[in-house]
Amino acid sequence: SRSNNPLLAKKPSGRNTMATAAWDGSGTQEDLMYRDECILVDEKDNIVGHDSKYASHRFIPDQPRGLLHRAFSVFLFDKDNKLLLQQRAANKITFPSLWTNTCCSHPLYGYEPTEVDTPEGIADGSVLGAKRAAVRKLKHELGIAPAAVPIQKFRYLTRLHYCASDTFAENQTTAGGPWGEHEMDYILFIKPDEPVAIEPNREEIDDTKWVTRDELRSMMADPTLRWSPWFRIICERFLDTWWEDLDATIGSDAHVDLGTIHEVM
Repeated sequence: SRSNNPLLAKKPSGRNTMATAAWDGSGTQEDLMYRDECILVDEKDNIVGHDSKYASHRFIPDQPRGLLHRAFSVFLFDKDNKLLLQQRAANKITFPSLWTNTCCSHPLYGYEPTEVDTPEGIADGSVLGAKRAAVRKLKHELGIAPAAVPIQKFRYLTRLHYCASDTFAENQTTAGGPWGEHEMDYILFIKPDEPVAIEPNREEIDDTKWVTRDELRSMMADPTLRWSPWFRIICERFLDTWWEDLDATIGSDAHVDLGTIHEVM
């Protein structure tokens, strides 16, 4: 019944529409904000419903921390262990023009195959929903062919629960803000067997750059560059250890932590 299924307990958001079985990424940034449905969870990552990206990201008096929802962060490395960074497009509604990891977005409600991970899939580390969403968005944002990033090549490491208001959207024109992120973020690493061809979607990305760890440190020390809050948290708390031991991080369970939700609020 509706009362027993948290994914049917959808919170109202005004202009929300149900997702369809096929996602093609068409439309404007604003279209996607209203159309795409985030998976809402509690602080233990239990599903409590679903709602639009628009509703989920509003930091307004009635919900000053938005709606906690699932997300993923992909870190894609090349054969030389360089990390692919992206600079978010200036016309993004949330966190425009910031540098961040390869791809960051949301698994969505309402698609087949499903992007909704079950407790069993989280407990065993398979998280096929998050990985499917990652493949979908790598194609949409960076033009990376799904065959180049097969699901079985992703290593799910852990979850991060964080909350950050968007203090960067000086030129915000979309009504409904202010905005922010309140996410249960699934961290995914991947090192494809072959070089990946990228063709950035200019609606999503202004720039890309492959970097070594030292090059990333230099970039982050540059006061003219701005960085996403989730990427800063991951860099400060985890990235050095994972990157230094990259083959083991991706090729084994050496750095996998399935049980912990790292809370940085």
